Amino acid sequence: MDTRNNECKGCQEEYKVTEESIQRLLASPLFTSDQCVDDEVYNERLRICNGCAKLQNGINCTICGCIIPVAAKLKRKSCTLPGGALW
Repeated sequence: MDTRNNECKGCQEEYKVTEESIQRLLASPLFTSDQCVDDEVYNERLRICNGCAKLQNGINCTICGCIIPVAAKLKRKSCTLPGGALW
């Protein structure tokens, strides 16, 4: 029996975000611009998210659906936790 219809699209193998794809994206010119936070802020954001119960599989925020290692690098992004952003 095919159970794929019971899974969210992002949980299906062909849509999984890999560490390789994240690193490739972070190496692109957009992520070396003035639109990004410095490494200290980035690492602090990642640390905060890693301690959050809303982080799924170490990658996705279950509140907004963003890919945390990507969103945390951008200055214009912020935590979307209801009741108070963590960063």
